[in-house]
Amino acid sequence: MEKGIFNGTETAWRHDGNGRDVILLHGWGQNMDMMGVIEQHLIPFFSVWNLDFPGFGESSDPAEPWGVEDYRIFLEDFIEKNKIHDPILIGHSFGCRVAIRYAALHHDVYKMVLTGAAGIKPKKTAKQELQTKAYKAGKWFLKATHQDKKLEELQANAGSEDYRNAKGVMRATFVKVVNDDVTPILKDVLCPVLLVWGDQDAAAPLWMGKVMEQQMPDAGLAIFEGDDHWAYWHQSERFNRVLDVFLKEDMK
Repeated sequence: MEKGIFNGTETAWRHDGNGRDVILLHGWGQNMDMMGVIEQHLIPFFSVWNLDFPGFGESSDPAEPWGVEDYRIFLEDFIEKNKIHDPILIGHSFGCRVAIRYAALHHDVYKMVLTGAAGIKPKKTAKQELQTKAYKAGKWFLKATHQDKKLEELQANAGSEDYRNAKGVMRATFVKVVNDDVTPILKDVLCPVLLVWGDQDAAAPLWMGKVMEQQMPDAGLAIFEGDDHWAYWHQSERFNRVLDVFLKEDMK
């Protein structure tokens, strides 16, 4: 494992293999080990970079809350300082947000593989809107009346599991990340894109994959029936076979 400073933050990564550069981008709350099966499969054919995003694994937390744009700048810095050229980006969930924002600006991205890709912000139902308003009103009241203990309890029990598990600067980072919507820039992702989706994905429902396939100029969608947000992990052998087909002409 190596460490270095990118976008002002100490970052851990592994690098092995030769050939075209591949960068692995893990999901929220995870680390490079979640991409390890893909890493080991590709090392005989590619120069593989597997990193811990700032705030995860062995990398340091950012000094202040980051949004997806900050992670994109981080990825730019990582690529430039490591002299990576025309990379293949492979991401899961949150990592796909960063990959999409990078590829929309950098058309030297050679190919992308996105699985369970987050990034499209769904519209809230009337019930969800009401719950949000009630939470904000309760939060305001407890702050105004200096009921700090009850405020902590309210915040501890609110939001998703990822939000509750996030600590310190990463909680505010999570809020910024989940409110980022990549829909307007999907048309700007010009490289070939392979989308891999579990049809039972509750975190990033299949309809999001279909939108990405429709709005990206050169995208195809592979569906893993009966699987969820972690389809690439549960069916790692199948996922790697799909990768082999997509990357066959690029293998060293």
